[in-house]
Amino acid sequence: MPTILVEGKGPIEIEEGKKLVLVLEDHGVDILHRCGGNARCTTCRVEILEGDAGPMGEAEAEILEKKGFTEPNIRLSCQIRVHMDLSVKPIMTVSEAGMDAGKRPEE
Repeated sequence: MPTILVEGKGPIEIEEGKKLVLVLEDHGVDILHRCGGNARCTTCRVEILEGDAGPMGEAEAEILEKKGFTEPNIRLSCQIRVHMDLSVKPIMTVSEAGMDAGKRPEE
């Protein structure tokens, strides 16, 4: 079972293949996901501090480039299916942004 370390939180053991955005939300991280997990808004961005988040899909790469996020360790948590240990830092949260989280992404 992969373990997710979230900056400011303890370790989270999860079932392999879960979407990172749902793992974060289900474990008390108030991550934004304004587009409902469809790789359109970039509000669910995370910084990958350690580990391999897997390959980036075309939709994720396009929206990150379009919005000017070119750092290789910045990813959309709605597009990551966790298959190994990761250490992450959420970039936008409900409490910091003062916005509604958005529609819950599908499994």
